[in-house]
Order: sequence, then C-alpha cells, then structure tokens
Amino acid sequence: MESDLPNASTLHGLILKAQSGFFTVETGQGLFVCRLRGKLKQGRPTGDIAAVGDRVQITVLPDGSGVIEKVEERQRAIVRLDPRPQGEYQQVLLANPDQAVFVFACAHPAPRLRMLDRFLVIAEKQRVPALIVANKTDLVKDPQEIFGLYEAIGYRVLYTSTQTGSGIDELHEALKGKISALAGPSGAGKSSLLNAIQPGLGLAVREISAAMDKGKHTTVARQLFPLEGGGYVADTPGWKSLALWDTQPEELDAYFPELRHLVAHCQFSDCTHIHEPGCAVRRALEEGTIHPQRYDSYLRLRAGEEE
Repeated sequence: MESDLPNASTLHGLILKAQSGFFTVETGQGLFVCRLRGKLKQGRPTGDIAAVGDRVQITVLPDGSGVIEKVEERQRAIVRLDPRPQGEYQQVLLANPDQAVFVFACAHPAPRLRMLDRFLVIAEKQRVPALIVANKTDLVKDPQEIFGLYEAIGYRVLYTSTQTGSGIDELHEALKGKISALAGPSGAGKSSLLNAIQPGLGLAVREISAAMDKGKHTTVARQLFPLEGGGYVADTPGWKSLALWDTQPEELDAYFPELRHLVAHCQFSDCTHIHEPGCAVRRALEEGTIHPQRYDSYLRLRAGEEE
C-alpha cells in the first residue's frame, strides 16, 4: 500500500510491544513506534484490532514515527473475554503464537495438574500447539511418573532442571524460530529457565509479567522478547483467568485428545460420559486406556469447576 505522504515508505513488520495505543513494530529496517490508522478504528471494535504478535503493514513518516495501515489476518490467537460495560470484548494476549509452553514444577510447588489440564483444553480450543515443560526434575526421583501420562496422549514433554542443566539446550532448541507463549503457576521456574537459556531474559520477562499480574491491563506493556538464534517468547499470565466462555459442556470431549476419537462409538449421540450405558469413554476408563486423573479433570471442567 503506497502512502500519499511525502517521503513516506511502507514496510512489513511484527508487533513486539503494545502499550496505551502505541505499538513497537520490528521491520527489516529497524524498530518503529506506531499508532493505528484512524480508519482501522472505525465502528465499535469487539476485540483488539492489533496485538503483540500481529504481522502488520506500516507507513514510516518523515519524523521517524509510523502508522499501522493494515493488520494481516491472524493464523490463531490466545484470546480472553474482557467483560466491559459496553459489552463483551475479546482481549488478545498474543497473536499468532506457534506454541504454548506450559511450565510446571515437579515439586516446590507441587504440580497442579488440573490447572495444566485446563491450560491444555484452552490451547486445544484456540488451536495452539502445546509443549509441557516439567521443571525442577532434580527434586524428584522419577519426573515421568508425574508427567508421563501427557506423553502417552501425544503431548511433548521436556524435562528440565536449572540446577543440573538437564534439558536446557533441548528447551532452547524447541523455542528457536518460534513465537512462544509461556504460562505456568508462580514458582514453577519460568524466569530461571529463561535466564539459563539467555542471561537476563528471565528478569526482563518477569518485570513485565509482575505488572500484568497486578491487573494493570490497560496501561502495562505486552511484549515479545527476542531470543538469540531466532524466535520470541512472551509470558502470558492471563491463562489462569481464561474462561471457556463460549464452550458448551458437550464440546469439551473434542479438546481432550484421548477422548475425542471415542465419542463416535458411544451408544447415545448426546452421551455425557458420566452414567449412560454403552459409553465408549467409560469403557476405555475401565480398561485403563484413559488416565483417571484426566477423566476427573474432564468431569470438573464439564461441571464448570475451577481447578
């Protein structure tokens, strides 16, 4: 798109930071702080027009600032509902993530697997591939005893320890060249892992995350942090508050990889997988091909319980 402004040029870029209506865009010619073109804001938006992770076209003005002319279509996004007085608004935590990286400790704190199950359901629903990081492996005898059930249903699990250095290189390799959304409970060790991968990175990410956790969502910066060797990471502490607002209970089995292929074999098309005769899910549970913990998580989510 050509601009009619003198000495202006049009570039393609990636939004690395968003704060108070200003967007820092990385292009092949450097970083530019941009505002949205007025025409993009016409009408009442139902969600964030531009967000960290969006690919955009910008016009660079003579003074060195920029204007976002176009936001490319998102491949996917991590979205949560922001109930505002004027109606529901979809807040984008991160646009176009290549993967969600869920960091949970093996101990100290004890792994909250129901929280992990909830995160995985949200990732499945929002079509974001998930990577599980089982951290602090030095604190337990057999970390696979805790997290192996996720490998059995097809999720990739990396076992890491900043104390021994185990798995750090493998994690770095898994992050390279990708936009990764990090999430996990407090104390799981995200900052330590990032510092082990790239000195100082964990501190920088933690400062942004601490402000976001305080609920200053209108003023705090959302930010992608570049990785040496390529790729970006963003801490997304809003996962815990991500409601499955538009998910019907009968949809949930589609977001459990070990359940979704069984549904067609249930005797009743509206089977709740709780008490009906001829239920393929309960039969699989009895036969041991579905883990009881995962089935329990399914029931709790279906009942609308928090983890």
